[in-house]
Amino acid sequence: MPECLNLRLQDFNFDTNLLTVRNGKGNKGRTIPLPISIRQELKQQVNRAIDVHQQDLENNYAGVFMPDALSTKYPNAAKELSWQWFFPAKILTFVETSNGYKRYHLHDSHLQKAIKKAVKKSALIKRATAHTFRHSFASHLLQANYDIHTIQVMMGHSDIRTMLIYLKTVPSATIKEAQSPLDFAVNAS
Repeated sequence: MPECLNLRLQDFNFDTNLLTVRNGKGNKGRTIPLPISIRQELKQQVNRAIDVHQQDLENNYAGVFMPDALSTKYPNAAKELSWQWFFPAKILTFVETSNGYKRYHLHDSHLQKAIKKAVKKSALIKRATAHTFRHSFASHLLQANYDIHTIQVMMGHSDIRTMLIYLKTVPSATIKEAQSPLDFAVNAS
């Protein structure tokens, strides 16, 4: 499942422009920069999620689905604003054990359909999926001359060898633009 669907409102820090991804790839967490170019759209989505939460509270729903241990330890946390999904599902789910309705995040099929529609609309020739964005993110960081360790941390990879796939996707500017030492003397004269 794409990591973005697991985002909760508390994961966005607009003051520091940071996004926390919890239980991401490899069940690891990490922090990445929020894109300033879509800051307004992100805030609008937060506001939509707040509106959905407010309506749910007015209808006395049972809250959002929580990680198992937290729902036991903090039974009221499911109704707190910070735990609400960034992409809340459109409908509530009835849960027999709690005898109430809870909200989950959007199903991953919604994201897949949206990506497919965007790819078709943009007339991309190459195949693109949600996972393509992970690879593109890493490749663009390499193109922007981020060091491999920083990219490894942002991607949530524990082994540096996993990063080798990204090194193959971006031609090195230093090798491409390098000159042979034999040419140094020719260019100096």
